Amino acid sequence: MMDQTSGSCAGCGIAIQTEDAKRPGYAPPSALERRVVICQRCYRIKHYNEVAPVNMGDDDFLRILDGIGATQSLVVMVVDIFDFQGSWLKGLPRFVGKNPILLVGNKVDLLPRNINLNRVRNWMQHEAKERGLRPEDVVLISAQKGLHIDELLARIGELRKGRDVYIVGVTNVGKSTMINRILHDYGAAELEITTSPFPGTTLDKIEIPLEDGRSIFDTPGIINRDQIGHMISPADLRKITPTSRINSKVYQLNDGQTLYLGGLARIDFVQGERQPFIVYVDNDLYIHRTKLENADEVMAKHHGSLLVPPTGEEAAKALPPFVKHTFKIRPTGTTDIVISGLGWVSLQGKHEASVVVHAPKGVSVGIRKGLI
Repeated sequence: MMDQTSGSCAGCGIAIQTEDAKRPGYAPPSALERRVVICQRCYRIKHYNEVAPVNMGDDDFLRILDGIGATQSLVVMVVDIFDFQGSWLKGLPRFVGKNPILLVGNKVDLLPRNINLNRVRNWMQHEAKERGLRPEDVVLISAQKGLHIDELLARIGELRKGRDVYIVGVTNVGKSTMINRILHDYGAAELEITTSPFPGTTLDKIEIPLEDGRSIFDTPGIINRDQIGHMISPADLRKITPTSRINSKVYQLNDGQTLYLGGLARIDFVQGERQPFIVYVDNDLYIHRTKLENADEVMAKHHGSLLVPPTGEEAAKALPPFVKHTFKIRPTGTTDIVISGLGWVSLQGKHEASVVVHAPKGVSVGIRKGLI
């Protein structure tokens, strides 16, 4: 499907240079002899799981996305189903012009087994419409597991109508993993785009030629700064990023009780009848229940030790201060309280509930119609 003929890194799309090892795109001269050339940064991500920060600002990402509206193309927007709110690409209609949009929900393999996928599709259509986007269709996939990739390719083939395809999304939604799966299953298996759990892995557009002379373009992920993952270390990011199916945890709470989600969020049940709080976060994330009257003391004593992540006293101090978000849950059906990048807590909406969520300043916290 693709052979690398330009002087760009096959992993992240940046222009290859051999002069300065400290600048993006560096590769040793010996690497240029390989058929598929990747920069040193991608090599280290791939083989050592190391990541070097790159000075790429929001303006750089926007410059790359800005040109899409002037093209005639199909835009494929990828979101993380587990972190729908945090992975939503704000202002997308501004970039795409009149081009049609296919909405792809990735990481469907993380959702609980009993979930109805048609309901998830309808829910995503509803949420997209609420955000001012009317996609042509919604496809659910798992790039990691290779689920429904054939359905995705079929819809892309039907909707693109001989046009280029641009893959867009925020960081860490799995765009590059999805394209690698397509390449592996249907094309050049030896060519891999660099993937990692770290933000900002793809540095410039990566072009994958198609047989009809058109191309698929993988664009850099826009950094969505209200996700909690941007405030913690790479090691802690791995601890809150699910890699296997989520098992919900049910806590029957009386008012005056608090749940700590590690040391990254606190949920106070201030007032209401006894009811279940159903938690959807990484299976290994430590959840601590305590009395609301003791919650401040628990935080002061155990943040960074019992309440992890963040791991360690220094990491706890480095987090922005916690701010409060107050919600009144009405008895109108299931409601999710969403903490961007961490997960959500579901209330069944059979009784009213006053809830206060504490999360680091800058992290998006909100409520939505229940996903499950």
